[in-house]
Amino acid sequence: SAAMEGKALWQQKNCNACHQVYGLGGYLGPDLTNVFSKRGPAYISAFLKNGTPVMPNFHFTQTEINALLAYLKNIDHSGTADPRKFTKHYDGTIE
Repeated sequence: SAAMEGKALWQQKNCNACHQVYGLGGYLGPDLTNVFSKRGPAYISAFLKNGTPVMPNFHFTQTEINALLAYLKNIDHSGTADPRKFTKHYDGTIE
């Protein structure tokens, strides 16, 4: 399925080094557990197509973007992000 392809791509590109899903993962980027319902596919696609000053441009194809969108949609429908707020430090520590 597209969601499984998206999960494999998520793992291959090591997205969890910076992003969290279900409260697990890195702390440099936002938790993406519920980003699909909060922001929508067009918003997510823009980031995946262009990157940001903090997130590199991975030069995803449209097929890869669609797979990542399917994965994020699946995550969104299956759980909620941890509501706690942490102070994130660039040295990798949290409070």
